[in-house]
Amino acid sequence: MKINSDEKKIEEILTKGVEEVIEKDSLIKKLKSGKKLRIKHGIDPTGPRIHLGRALQFRKLKAFQDLGHQIVLIIGDFTALIGDASDKTSMRRSLSENEIKENMKDYKRQIGKILDIKKTEFCYNSKWLKKLNSKDLISLSMNFTAQQMITRRNFKERWASSKPIGLHELLYPLFQGYDSVAVSADVEIGGTDQLFNLKVGRQLQETSNMPVQDIMTLKMLPGLDSRKMSTSWGNIITIMDKPQEMFGRIMSMTDNLIPDYFELATDASLKEIQQIKKELKGKANPKDLKLWLAKEIVRIYHGEKLASESEKEFERVFKNKKAPTDIDEVKIEGERIPIIDLLVKLRLVSSKSEAKRLIVQRAVRIDNEVQADLEKIIEIKKGMIIKAGKRRFAKIV
Repeated sequence: MKINSDEKKIEEILTKGVEEVIEKDSLIKKLKSGKKLRIKHGIDPTGPRIHLGRALQFRKLKAFQDLGHQIVLIIGDFTALIGDASDKTSMRRSLSENEIKENMKDYKRQIGKILDIKKTEFCYNSKWLKKLNSKDLISLSMNFTAQQMITRRNFKERWASSKPIGLHELLYPLFQGYDSVAVSADVEIGGTDQLFNLKVGRQLQETSNMPVQDIMTLKMLPGLDSRKMSTSWGNIITIMDKPQEMFGRIMSMTDNLIPDYFELATDASLKEIQQIKKELKGKANPKDLKLWLAKEIVRIYHGEKLASESEKEFERVFKNKKAPTDIDEVKIEGERIPIIDLLVKLRLVSSKSEAKRLIVQRAVRIDNEVQADLEKIIEIKKGMIIKAGKRRFAKIV
């Protein structure tokens, strides 16, 4: 029996990159009913750039959008004042209103790289959360117990290790759940770390005598250090990274992350992903798969031309050992300078200790000659090219 294209798309929506669906039968029925669903997703502006870990959720939203459903994007300009503690091992710093405004001022342009902005409903949760009074907050709180909040995995671990848990952190799930009531969500999408918060939305909708939303949790994209990709940890690749930088960072990841990135950050089909996993276990060169992966991700966010140029530039620098064509040029005053001071002055390192470490590791080159002497005095010459680590270059002018 021939399966129509919409059924294939529904099958992929429900499987690719998906960790869990609550309630799956209900969601399948809704998707096949022809009804235009309100698909909710929330994002707190905790940083100015959207990284690939967040982008995978927007890509899932785009799949729903392509089937004609209404994407309801909640910008957490109120909830960011608290900060979601779902994946945090300690109390996170609250953001000021000015920081939140600064972080989110470019969000629409970035999100527009993935979603059709004209068809996306943007909501700012301060619109309704600021209106809640003490009585409203008590009413919401009565739907849950202290035990439910404290026994969440991360709170339980913090409690066991005597780390503080702020009362304000316990309010976050209530506010996120109330967002679902405010926008009448049919479906909510989030990461696996969001499951508790998403279930709160269902319960508050039920208490409000509304149809309850179905839930879809997505797998978490590992960061470059194999932990969850997080702005707080700095292990991210953002969708606004320059093409060559994005390409290089993907090539720097460990081989074991290749299948995850193909599944969660590209348009590769489930069949292609299975083949990639098979090749990794066989005789395939991981570098070749990584080149394909890096080119594909750069193509998604920067186009085919820049993806091809980034691949050529990577080969030029890392295979042919040449300096990048687009290299930072710096004017240095003085004719002689200690090598450690030079690296710091050029901002190729963050500290003198990092400079020393790279020199000891033989990871510093001047005009392609390895520098291993910590005490060396460098004679400054115009046109001199300094390299620190794998991807940091500067040219003296």
